[in-house]
Amino acid sequence: MAAMKTIEITAPAHPLQLALGALRSNSKRPGVVKTLPKLCYALPRVVLEADAVAAYRYVCGLSTAQGVPLIYPQLLTFPLATAFLGSAECPWPALGTVHLANHIHQHQQLQVGDDLRVEMRTGTLMAHEKGQVFHLEFTVLRDNTLVWEATQTLLRIGVEAPSGKPYTSRFAASFATDTPLSRQADFAAPADIGRRYARVSGDFNPIHLSALSARLFGFRKAIAHGLWTAARASGPLLPHYPLAQASLDVEFKTPLFLPSTASLWSTRTAPARGQHGAAFEVRNAAGDKPHLRARLAYAAA
Repeated sequence: MAAMKTIEITAPAHPLQLALGALRSNSKRPGVVKTLPKLCYALPRVVLEADAVAAYRYVCGLSTAQGVPLIYPQLLTFPLATAFLGSAECPWPALGTVHLANHIHQHQQLQVGDDLRVEMRTGTLMAHEKGQVFHLEFTVLRDNTLVWEATQTLLRIGVEAPSGKPYTSRFAASFATDTPLSRQADFAAPADIGRRYARVSGDFNPIHLSALSARLFGFRKAIAHGLWTAARASGPLLPHYPLAQASLDVEFKTPLFLPSTASLWSTRTAPARGQHGAAFEVRNAAGDKPHLRARLAYAAA
């Protein structure tokens, strides 16, 4: 078994450099991919800065009382994922890769000023009816202790499944569609939210920035960042105190075009083993089309 190669990034690239790397990767034509290289990308020292956390909370409509938001550390992983997708080591181009799902698990409370190590590892390949699915695994450590981790599930559309059986499993949606949910609130996804979120997250994917840039990649309008939508929807379902332990599973279904009005549908789950939670969806204004489905759990205070 090949050893895992570790690439430490001590000076993260500017978001513009990352975007250019993603554009250059569009020349890749890999065909079928049977294995992924065993790689670990790492940011050896990242400090949680008060201004950055506050800007994220503001653009996502989150409460200051909730402390460092559950999804926020995913932003810290973005330079690593983009560096991999734009590198020669990644077999696919970055553009045209679809974000299918995210699983996040927070093990300990995070605080402004924390000194962290952020890592990304290449994960498994999975079969999918529309192409190939692959996982990127993220970990955040404080004093060599795991405090937060996530799995990002990505789909490369249009790649035929290879012959043989290189996959451990086939990707399948994990949420029941018959869970009774009730409409809780509506919220706006304004025309400029893609640009505002990009300035906070560093994710300047053209499909999120304007209708003009989105049309270049086959979308009739700009679409909201999926993780912005998840954060905006989860805020009202979270308690007004910092979380110690929590998890979020989210699957992205259909694009949320900008500008739009979205609706939040949810139901609280019964407390179990000291945990509270909710199942929820973000739907269109009419309430008949899901943009995402998700499940949230957190430890009681």
